[in-house]
Amino acid sequence: MNPELKHIAIIMDGNGRWAEKRGLPRIEGHRKGVEVIRDIVAKSSEKKLVSLTLYSFSTENWRRPLGEVQALLRLFEESIDRYGPELKEKGVKVIFVGRREGLPENLVARMAQLEEETTHNTGLKLNIALNYGGRDEILRAFQKWFAVYRGDFEFLREEIFSRFLDTAGQPDPDLVIRTGGEQRLSNFLLWQTAYAELWFTPTLWPDFTPEEFEVAISDFSRRKRKFGGIR
Repeated sequence: MNPELKHIAIIMDGNGRWAEKRGLPRIEGHRKGVEVIRDIVAKSSEKKLVSLTLYSFSTENWRRPLGEVQALLRLFEESIDRYGPELKEKGVKVIFVGRREGLPENLVARMAQLEEETTHNTGLKLNIALNYGGRDEILRAFQKWFAVYRGDFEFLREEIFSRFLDTAGQPDPDLVIRTGGEQRLSNFLLWQTAYAELWFTPTLWPDFTPEEFEVAISDFSRRKRKFGGIR
């Protein structure tokens, strides 16, 4: 029996390298990458996935050159304005995961507006990880847990703690795809990916196609997931 696939998480790596290979500013690689996102979201909806999580900007990405960071933040705003109405129309529910403190006020306002406008959509849940770090998420989740249970460790159990994660109420990722040739999680969904299958490709994100997405899914379907058991 093929394993059930409900949630795919993607580390979209290689935008900058794609642009540099073509003699373009790095931001052009990120801009091309947004177009790829549109195709993969459409394919995920077609596949009837419950959730798709995209690693868009990590807590470590602030270390990049200031000009690139500022250009990326502007691109996020532009992309919400451009593609938000389409996501709403197609029934996608958008959820931004990560820390909002430190992001520009205009961007945070757009994020909140898109979440509100799609909150009642019943299609694909699109988690956009923005200013996100897996360790940071776990720390924030513990702070939320502590505020509720006041350190009563009788209630510090996996099923309770997971309610305070950014992805609360969603299935954990079944498959993590990373483009760009690297083979690591890079602080992405550390709690949720405990039993995820991993799939790596040298393809740079702007060159990633729905057809290669299908290849990853096909490979996943042939894997045997045992979750610590023997069958």
